[in-house]
Amino acid sequence: MKKHASYVSFLVILTMFLSACVTINIYFPAAAAEKAADKIIEEVWQLEDEKNEGE
Repeated sequence: MKKHASYVSFLVILTMFLSACVTINIYFPAAAAEKAADKIIEEVWQLEDEKNEGE
């Protein structure tokens, strides 16, 4: 039973070590992100202009 517990402990430690070494990188194209931000800003300004015209 003692050998089984040490084997399980080893597997748990090994799994934790291997999972800690995994890195996921997601890259967003800068041009696409900037274009999307510009579009959002334009929409917000249009809403503000429409709101001010209604007053």
